[in-house]
Amino acid sequence: MGFKTDEKYLAYKRSISDFLWKEVGPMVPQMEETNHIPKDVLFPKFREKGLFGLIIPGEYGGLGLNTEQYLPILAELSKVSGAVRALIHVHLTSARAIVIYGREEQKKEMLPMMATGESSLAFCMTEANSGSGLDCKTTAVKQGDNYILNGEKHLITNADFTELFMVACFTGPKELGRGAMSALIVDKETPGFTIEPMSHLLGCKGLGHGILTFKDCVVPLRNVVGEEGQGLDIFLGELEASRVFVAASSLGTAERALEESIEYAKNRVTFGKPLIQRESIRALLADMAMDIYGLRLMLEDVAKKIDEEKPCSLEASITKTHALETVCRVTDKAMEVFGGRSYLQSYPIERLLRDARLNVLEEGTPTIQRLVTARALLSGELPYSFPW
Repeated sequence: MGFKTDEKYLAYKRSISDFLWKEVGPMVPQMEETNHIPKDVLFPKFREKGLFGLIIPGEYGGLGLNTEQYLPILAELSKVSGAVRALIHVHLTSARAIVIYGREEQKKEMLPMMATGESSLAFCMTEANSGSGLDCKTTAVKQGDNYILNGEKHLITNADFTELFMVACFTGPKELGRGAMSALIVDKETPGFTIEPMSHLLGCKGLGHGILTFKDCVVPLRNVVGEEGQGLDIFLGELEASRVFVAASSLGTAERALEESIEYAKNRVTFGKPLIQRESIRALLADMAMDIYGLRLMLEDVAKKIDEEKPCSLEASITKTHALETVCRVTDKAMEVFGGRSYLQSYPIERLLRDARLNVLEEGTPTIQRLVTARALLSGELPYSFPW
């Protein structure tokens, strides 16, 4: 933990909230209009506030927040800007992979610069013509003290500014299965490595994604994260925690939608009385609150499990699924409260609804989450226990 007392942590959290609403929030309309995050303006401020090092341990220059402390900050980021939330989320999820799986020399070399935002690492698993995991087509063949890397990745977040890329690839015969996959760190300046920007997103405007192409790229053997053959464990292990992080992002968006809806319903007058006095509007607000409260409790439970290093793949998938359905239901209901004005960009609901849809796709679709959940249930796991 980076703070010796809860009071110091709460003071830090309040300072982050003030910063986000006062300094980032006013920039969001311009980010929406230009499809650009002003990194030259914001990144120095993010460094000053410690946002790049939130969950990086103190010995490597970060704040060392645990999961329970990190999730509320992710939620607050999501309330203000889905694009900024996703940028920080991907940066820190990749850093977490180095914290947990990296060799000590890798931690000492990479984490201090990542904690200050001087360097960043992108998470590169998705491919255009294959599924994630063992369906990966990217390969790295040993040649002396190097690997020769060939393949392609797409939809890679932060590819527009990141210098380092953690690439999922086969370093051994595919018939060996998961033991043949590794995670390689590839520098942006590596010959044969090209990055092509992708088209703009539905929401989270300004967040950069890229298509990565590797053609006979020479990557040193020392660039393997952890050990050769750990690749699938690293990527899937990080997806487990990242699903919870995405769920916290859904919570923030849903909370903002409810708060805006309550305020609007109090002030919007039709037929001589405020919307808040109409039973149909009150029912919408009540339904939104019930969804949000359930999600908050799920997040509190799974965050504790992560911090206690307990297996929680089942709980992570359940929480992510509930979160994406919650944020979609809540933003849809917010549109009903706002009526036609929800379709105007001058009101925040229009942006929140678009930003929320990224949460549906990040770290696995609802179908994937249900497959993971069902597999765990069939193996004998249950998402609850009671001390009888």
